[in-house]
Amino acid sequence: MKITVLNIIASILMLNSLSVNAQNSAVKMPVDPETKLITYKEVVSVAGTPSELFNRAIEWVNKQYKNPADATKVRDQASGIIEIVHRIEISKIEKGATLVAGRVDYSMKIELKDGRFRYTITNFNMKDISRQPLERYMDKQDKSYIPAWDDYLKQVDDFTRKMIDSLKQGMQAPAPKKPDTW
Repeated sequence: MKITVLNIIASILMLNSLSVNAQNSAVKMPVDPETKLITYKEVVSVAGTPSELFNRAIEWVNKQYKNPADATKVRDQASGIIEIVHRIEISKIEKGATLVAGRVDYSMKIELKDGRFRYTITNFNMKDISRQPLERYMDKQDKSYIPAWDDYLKQVDDFTRKMIDSLKQGMQAPAPKKPDTW
């Protein structure tokens, strides 16, 4: 059995590629240092009064969720707070078919003040026989760890980041209407 230099180089390149892919698959999700929970949180400056921002936020909620009345647990314009509890459906591919791998519950709080709003998205829990905190999926030392957990975390992270982008877009002041001159 002859081993050529070309075979050795090809093997090294393939192993290096696998190593890079494994490093890239690890998702870095933001973890609150106090609560130790995955938490997306930001204060965003945007033009508008608390009342205007509240109306924009409700409009965004109504577009974002199929059943916005069920998703929103608090809609308090006086305090400028909207609280949402909802779920993300994650998937897996088995034998070429895309299947539901589970559902991840999360909570979101939108707080509105003059010229700014703050969102906090946290309390991610995988619905299983019992609810499993999603932070467990970040622990590669967990005796139950499976590589699919990395994909589940990526799906949740991708969904959450897209939702944040959508919220920021929805909270922007509407373009001024042009007068109807005819």
